Amino acid sequence: MTIRVAVIGAGQVGARRAAIAAESARSELVVVADVDEGRAKATAEALGSQYATDWQEVIARADVDAVVVSTSNKFLTPISVQALQAGKHVLCEKPPGRTVVEAAEMAVAAQDSQKTLKIGFTLRFHPGIRQAHQVCQHGDIGPLYFLRAVYGHGGRPGYDREWRGNAELAGGGELLDQGVHILDLCRWYLGEMHEVVSVTPRWFWDVAPLEDNAFVLLRNSQGQVANFHTSWTQWKNRFSFEVFGRDGYVKVEGLGGSYGVETLTVGHRLPESGPPREEQVVFDGADSSWQDDWEDFMDAIETGRPPEVSGVEGVEVMKLVEAVYRASRDSERVVL
Repeated sequence: MTIRVAVIGAGQVGARRAAIAAESARSELVVVADVDEGRAKATAEALGSQYATDWQEVIARADVDAVVVSTSNKFLTPISVQALQAGKHVLCEKPPGRTVVEAAEMAVAAQDSQKTLKIGFTLRFHPGIRQAHQVCQHGDIGPLYFLRAVYGHGGRPGYDREWRGNAELAGGGELLDQGVHILDLCRWYLGEMHEVVSVTPRWFWDVAPLEDNAFVLLRNSQGQVANFHTSWTQWKNRFSFEVFGRDGYVKVEGLGGSYGVETLTVGHRLPESGPPREEQVVFDGADSSWQDDWEDFMDAIETGRPPEVSGVEGVEVMKLVEAVYRASRDSERVVL
């Protein structure tokens, strides 16, 4: 079965999704839509598909089975909901809307339509992160104690004048941009988090009332802790993700490209303590995370199983987002 795909939003991410849909043996790229006709046309012509400027007309097409929604955050929910109501499967880029309410609207529409709704948390499909998760799940480093992460970049000239610096279009700053990825990974590795303390300052970029940094401390009901810093003032792009357990640790550094070569280090604590025994894997080939993410979407459609990450999981991530903002605003610990 070939799944016929429409991509709505032909920016950098949408163009990437369109290319993968066109290249996959399991899907056919039918149409690319964007309010910028030139951008839609350029992407479509490069990939041999049709193009459009009206997303509602695209959703109504009978020759479209699945829709990728890769617009600015403000439009993710209305487009995804209408696509689901029209009987289309949906891959919605992260975050799943700007608020818990918007994320829940998507999840309800997916449940009512019995169609697949996948949220595009591509970091789960990076090989280092995925293998580190397997190590943790297999118990190779013992019961888990804590997680810590850094994820950030330095922007570019005029970054604060792009849509991510507009509160109406974005709904949040760096927390909702990159930090939401880390919140998803915290849930994936440690389960539901129940306590939140945070600080979300705005230091450099003119994005008021949004934040350009977020410092977050989370704890779950088992006492496991996660802390991370996500930043638009990390002048040299950086990704660092570590999980420590009783018997060792896993550490992922880099994501390829400007973030540096992706590496996975597994450390084993020795009985006599001292320097641990380490094993390292370097992933210096082509980044396959986007293709693997796409295959998960295709599998979910074909088999009817929940995708990774589902709309319901997207709601839980957005609950954490809102808790982080509330904890920072009220300068207090928030209990979920």
